[in-house]
Amino acid sequence: MKKTTKKQILNRMNYVIGHLGGTRKMVEDDKYCIDIILQNEAVIAAIRKINEMILKNHLDTCVTEAIKGHDKREQKKKIRELLEIFKSSDK
Repeated sequence: MKKTTKKQILNRMNYVIGHLGGTRKMVEDDKYCIDIILQNEAVIAAIRKINEMILKNHLDTCVTEAIKGHDKREQKKKIRELLEIFKSSDK
């Protein structure tokens, strides 16, 4: 993983952890259910953004290297992995 991307991802993960802790406190404090759900949706959106960043990094590094290489099995493996990710995100 690129160093700058890794740092950005870790920063976003720390933000999500903090945000999730805040929503947990909302539950403990019996806050309004809809407000909790809205905060959870923000956490989910932040996690999706992190996954997007990781996927972009993967495409820019691992997948690009596999495509440039001469190992057809490795190329097919990378494509299968990507397809599996998109299949599981449809659920």
